[in-house]
Formats: sequence, structure tokens, C-alpha cells
Amino acid sequence: MPGRVFTVAQQKGGAGKTTLAAHLAIAWTQLGFTVATVDIDPQGSLSRWYDVRAEATGGNPGFAHARITGWRTQAEVEKLTRDHDVVVIDSPPHAQTEARIAVRVASLVIAPVQPSPMDLWAIHPTLDLAKQEKRRLLMVLNRVPPRTRLAEGLIAEIQALIDPPAVELADTQVGNRTAYAGTLLTGLSVTEAARKTQAAAEMQALAAEILERAG
Repeated sequence: MPGRVFTVAQQKGGAGKTTLAAHLAIAWTQLGFTVATVDIDPQGSLSRWYDVRAEATGGNPGFAHARITGWRTQAEVEKLTRDHDVVVIDSPPHAQTEARIAVRVASLVIAPVQPSPMDLWAIHPTLDLAKQEKRRLLMVLNRVPPRTRLAEGLIAEIQALIDPPAVELADTQVGNRTAYAGTLLTGLSVTEAARKTQAAAEMQALAAEILERAG
């Protein structure tokens, strides 16, 4: 059975795409899945983290990684799904063709969105892209400030975007926590270097929820 493909996509830069992709990849390996990550973002941040991780782990990062250009994405992903349970794609924020291919090959599109009006407005191109490619999309509220209740207007904006089963909102929210960035600097993840923190619990819960929703 071919592996599941999760494309982390958001046309707005700075939404936390790469951070989410890295932490989820490790969370899935810890659940016993064979994982591959694919970096098609020209910035190459996921690839840089992978290099740091490879050095920090003595050349045993625990999962496969490929950095490729957009036109090769579909063939590479199809090859990786033959040997891996989960393939995680970090897609580019602005390159329309490459982002479209990454969405097209996805089992489920994961769209991180920060709880602000600007970010909610900016997610519409990603929603449209998933709709055009007939792919289900899961919005994940990311960098949610602690002890903050979302304003009623913002909640209404979020609810207006939900259109099951095409568009869903994850029950798990990801907080605005320094542990996410801090652990990546060392080549690790929160579920490795900060295992007893709320950040680790959030990421484990999100990884499990995504798998359940993907079926």
C-alpha cells in the first residue's frame, strides 16, 4: 500500500510551514512510521535543518530527505511512497506551479494559519488551489498566543472557511512557543528535546489527529 502524502502549504510566507513540517515528520517517526521529507521551497530551510540534524545525530537522522525542483516533485513523491509510510512535502509559498504540483500529489493538504485577520484573508489562495486540485485541506491554527481567546469576529471568519469534507479545521492548536524554533536550531524536535512540555504534547496530538483524518 503506498504511503500517505501530507503537503504543508500556505501561499502566505511566515505562517510556520517549515517548522510544522519538521516537527510532524519526527512525531510520525516516533510513532513507528517510515518517513520521508521533500523540500521544494527555494529557501531550503527544511533542507538546512536536515543537514544540522544529520550532523547532530551522527549521520542517522531517522528519515529520508530529498530537495528537488518543482517539476520533479510528482515523480519523486511517487517513488518515495513506495518505500515510506509517510511523505511530508514542504511547499513554496509563492511559486504557483510548484505549489500546485505539491497539492496535487497530496493525500491531505495541511495549511497552517495564524489567528489574525490578515492570515485568514491570505489563506484563500491556498484553499482555492486545493479546491482546483480536488484535494482535502486541513487548516491548523498555528502560533496561537497562550491564554488568548479568539475574538468572535475571528471565529466567524474561521467557521466561514470550513466546508466539510473538503475543508476542515484541526481540533489541535499549535501554540506560540519558543521550544518549536529552539529545538530546530539543534537539529532536533520538541518531541525529542522537550518531551515533557506542552509543545511536545501539542505536536504529538496533531500528528495523531492528521493520521486519523487522513484515514
